[in-house]
Amino acid sequence: MQPLYIILAVVVILVLYVIVGYNSLVAKRNVVDNSWHNIDTLLQKRYDLVPNLVNTVKGYVRHEREVLENITKARSAWMNASSVQENAEAENMLGGALKTLFAVAENYPELKANENFKLLQEELAGIESKIAYARQHYNRTVMAFNTAIQRFPTSILAGLFKFISRDYFRVEEEAARRVVKVEF
Repeated sequence: MQPLYIILAVVVILVLYVIVGYNSLVAKRNVVDNSWHNIDTLLQKRYDLVPNLVNTVKGYVRHEREVLENITKARSAWMNASSVQENAEAENMLGGALKTLFAVAENYPELKANENFKLLQEELAGIESKIAYARQHYNRTVMAFNTAIQRFPTSILAGLFKFISRDYFRVEEEAARRVVKVEF
């Protein structure tokens, strides 16, 4: 009779382990998804600001068509992105285009003095810092999730229930550090 209790206790412990492990993985996956949606919301706000910024600048820098076209291309790339990697590539493209735009703006004192431009630039700077924080949070949650599905014995549950690792949101280092050159 006693071996039956031992077997029953082992089965109960295993079932509890599966339930707790599965729920933990689901919770971590949901945190990753929520973190991504927060980034997506901030990116949407940022990309909604871009047309206003471009329209404000257009009146001042008519011959800087390439800069404005690059911003428009980056916005389109983001809107068509369907993965974290594609979003990161669009982010790299937009980041470089905006750096160039603000470098060009430095050469137009009347544009820098424009109140709309200042407000849009400040709002964009605020969103940029929120995006940077959200990106860090997302990457931390991805690391926790990926670590959880790779650790033994949770990796067994992750394999059974088809939990797959997530991609980090990476900004291209070279593009982020590149100095913008503006030539006339």
